[in-house]
Amino acid sequence: MKKVVALAVLFIGFFTQAQQEISVDLGDALVMKTLELSYEYYIGDQSSVGMSALFNFEGKSSDFRYNEDNMITPFFRHYFTTAQNWNYFGELFLGINSGENSSNVSYTDGALGISIGSKYVSNGGFMVSVLGGLGRNLFTDKSPAVVPRVGLNVGYRF
Repeated sequence: MKKVVALAVLFIGFFTQAQQEISVDLGDALVMKTLELSYEYYIGDQSSVGMSALFNFEGKSSDFRYNEDNMITPFFRHYFTTAQNWNYFGELFLGINSGENSSNVSYTDGALGISIGSKYVSNGGFMVSVLGGLGRNLFTDKSPAVVPRVGLNVGYRF
């Protein structure tokens, strides 16, 4: 029993010392009927890993929409400085996406891509970031060739 308690304390202590963020893509929500949620876990002063989930609610007949209906995007970010408030980053991502192409054929594919961005974090934990990048679908010719990764995210660091 003591071992279980000790492991639980170590596990909780590990996550309470690390910086974490949750955010929502406000740009996608305002411009299109799309919801993108993100979680980011800092593994060092200049590195983080995370995951984004995109859900597209925009109708297929809309003139302006993402091709992807759903996309799960694990990512790795490298921050160029150790600044606490303003920082710039480069990102490597893998976008696992699904949807229908212009011929109404369903697809699921994986896109490898890169992004760049900037982030502001207030002393109270409020976070705003802007990012943009492109990925290339790799595994099927039924999917669109290019996958965009753009966002205006707002969130909280804890």
